[in-house]
Amino acid sequence: MGEHAKRCCTPGRDDRDSAAGEAQRTGPSDIGVGQVRDHDGRLVSLPGGSFLMGTEDAEGFPADGEGPVREVTVSAFAIDRCSVSNAEYARFVEETGYTTEAERFGWSFVFTLFVPRRLLHRGVARKVPGLDWWYAVNKASWFRPEGPGSGIENRLDHPVVHVSWADAVAYCAWSGRRLPTEAEWEYAARGGLVQRRYVWGDELTPGGVHCCNIWQGSFPGVNTREDGYAGTAPVDSYEPNGYGLHSMAGNVWEWCADWWSRDYHVDGPRLDPVGPASGSARVMRGGSYLCHSSYCNRYRVAARTSNTPDSSTGNLGFRTAVSLDSV
Repeated sequence: MGEHAKRCCTPGRDDRDSAAGEAQRTGPSDIGVGQVRDHDGRLVSLPGGSFLMGTEDAEGFPADGEGPVREVTVSAFAIDRCSVSNAEYARFVEETGYTTEAERFGWSFVFTLFVPRRLLHRGVARKVPGLDWWYAVNKASWFRPEGPGSGIENRLDHPVVHVSWADAVAYCAWSGRRLPTEAEWEYAARGGLVQRRYVWGDELTPGGVHCCNIWQGSFPGVNTREDGYAGTAPVDSYEPNGYGLHSMAGNVWEWCADWWSRDYHVDGPRLDPVGPASGSARVMRGGSYLCHSSYCNRYRVAARTSNTPDSSTGNLGFRTAVSLDSV
């Protein structure tokens, strides 16, 4: 299950697809650093402290560096109550004129069930070798999630997707915030619970209630939508965790600040790149609406994966954080 689980999460651009130099990079220096913006009180302040990070759960993926369980300390910080929405990202783009990497590359990844058949006939969408449930769709982007003819008018309260790590960092700069570290993200996601499998406890559907937006049915062909959604859901669709944070599991993967590494110090996650793949990928947390126990049960609170910083997909978004003394 391990390799399938890894590959179903989010595909990434490789050197052949990226066409080095095709997309002009825009970083936070191009946007400028703004004042800390707390739209409608969306930031939740957390006191920080020590917690048990990681897992040695038999349901986990040791190769992903989920363990060992270790005590980690984080300073006080604030984090978004919800993932950044389409409406919020639209405000950022309107004020700055920012163009995302998907727009500059000219395409992004869309899950097979959401690709309109007409795009296949026109050659707008091409299958990703070895990943039969993903298509590279021309002109797919944050405001055209399924490519030409799609839009976000009816999804303004859904999480923004098709944003790369750099796109997320640019938004952070504009809003005077930053991406959470991986340790901050897990501390926040646990909501005060100690070593529980899920954000809300140890049972996936307590009392038959769906607590997050993930896949039901037979992946990747049949989604029964028992939780009410096939794709993204509004950012506050499910009950919040103990810290008042919504959808820290499922819905969309969320970028973190850290470079990806599977190695750890005894006193916490290593902050510097380690190993031959160091510097090639950034951490993502939380799982998405495509996660299913048969392939990718990464809706567990300690689950983690990664992607290249320039990658964008229809199930990848972010939320922001800020050091508490900056609020």
